[in-house]
Amino acid sequence: MKTIRLAVLALVLISAYNCKETKKESEENIKETEIVSSEKFSLVQDSTKVSFTAYKTSEKLPVGGQFTKINITETNTGITALDALNGTKFNIPISSLFTNDPTETRDPKIIEFFFGAMENTTLISGVFKVDDDKKCSIDVTLNGQTGNIPLESEMTSDNTYTFKGVMDLENWDALNAVASLNKACEALHTGTDGVSKTWSEVAVHANVLLQKGE
Repeated sequence: MKTIRLAVLALVLISAYNCKETKKESEENIKETEIVSSEKFSLVQDSTKVSFTAYKTSEKLPVGGQFTKINITETNTGITALDALNGTKFNIPISSLFTNDPTETRDPKIIEFFFGAMENTTLISGVFKVDDDKKCSIDVTLNGQTGNIPLESEMTSDNTYTFKGVMDLENWDALNAVASLNKACEALHTGTDGVSKTWSEVAVHANVLLQKGE
């Protein structure tokens, strides 16, 4: 009988010990979760790169370019990268346009005859948006108008995201600016069919880098 009582006591002590260890592990896991959740994503300043592809001639030949300066005017933090980007505001000076034209004549023409034919053309401004379904877009203000560009997103490497979309300038009442540029570049925008054409669709592309920390 004494042996049985000792065995029962041993089982009780073992159970109590295991319960204490389980509670300790649970508390440690909670602390680890709190540490992880306290780390938030934020945009790395001066990391954003914005480029575009415009098109000319009936064959839709691409003309690539970029803006070398992007001013981030408002940023956020978030538990995910997209949460951190949501609500980010920016503006782009059109004077930072660069199309890598060896003749150095294309950029001044675009600034004068395209942006110069618009209202309020010193800056292009925008707000990055993420909806409840995690779909991304940007509200862009150009020519005194604000329109939305849906974006496809992809994480290309550690905390680096790419965004792609198509901007139809008709949505910004900018067809007169397209016509103005086409007239200034009539010969250069004439294809094998003898037709001079500048397309209103512009493909936009952006790379952003985020960092994680408290």
